Amino acid sequence: MTKLSVIVITKNEAHNITDCISSVSFADEVIIFDSGSTDGTPDICKKLNAKVTITPDWPGDGPQKNRALKQASGEWVLCLDADERLSPQLVNEIKATIQNTPFNAFDIPYQSTYCGKLIRFGDWRGESHVRLFRRGKAQFSENIVHCRLVVEGKTGKLKHAIIHHPFHHLSAMLYKLNDYSNESAKSLFARGKKASLWTALSHGIWSFFRGYLLKCGFLDGREGFILAMSNAQGTYYRYLKLMYLWETHKTGDA
Repeated sequence: MTKLSVIVITKNEAHNITDCISSVSFADEVIIFDSGSTDGTPDICKKLNAKVTITPDWPGDGPQKNRALKQASGEWVLCLDADERLSPQLVNEIKATIQNTPFNAFDIPYQSTYCGKLIRFGDWRGESHVRLFRRGKAQFSENIVHCRLVVEGKTGKLKHAIIHHPFHHLSAMLYKLNDYSNESAKSLFARGKKASLWTALSHGIWSFFRGYLLKCGFLDGREGFILAMSNAQGTYYRYLKLMYLWETHKTGDA
């Protein structure tokens, strides 16, 4: 049988991690890289027989996942976030697929929820990510936020979806919105990208228009509006923070 490793990076995911690890109980090993949880996440993972490494720093999404990848021993690797789970149908599909395939990686569709409601439209419609790959044939980009897999060779597609529960309540969304906009602004700054107040406004307005109207987010009702508005706010704050980073940088150089 082909061996499968699962890698997950965590920080304060005690409310999520049990369901995540339980959904991949068929895997040969689960590798956790934790960046300083204070809510008992590492202990929960150890009780579920995961291999836990605690890192003293946070180098960013891509670098941390590459650290975890180096510890994997399986021929195939599945990368999950703590708020993601596999359905029984996806488990069976993965088991069958990795036994004999010409592909080096697989793109997997997503079904995402907001406060328990499945979101079918808006920016999350048709979402998919490459998460399953042959070890040695892919690695993560060095992006601080939302890294991607760089794959050598052909990528296939799976039919069944990863179940994604990113926001159990509004406060979780607001926390991540602030965190992601901080990290995204820093990443853009490091790449020399610049922004103005108009940049922030125009990108924010376009984000709402795209998600709520062009991608039919309004068909998800109240939750569709909340998500479109939150995405627009996150985009606005990303570029606003980038603008202030440059202003602070110029002041420091003066």
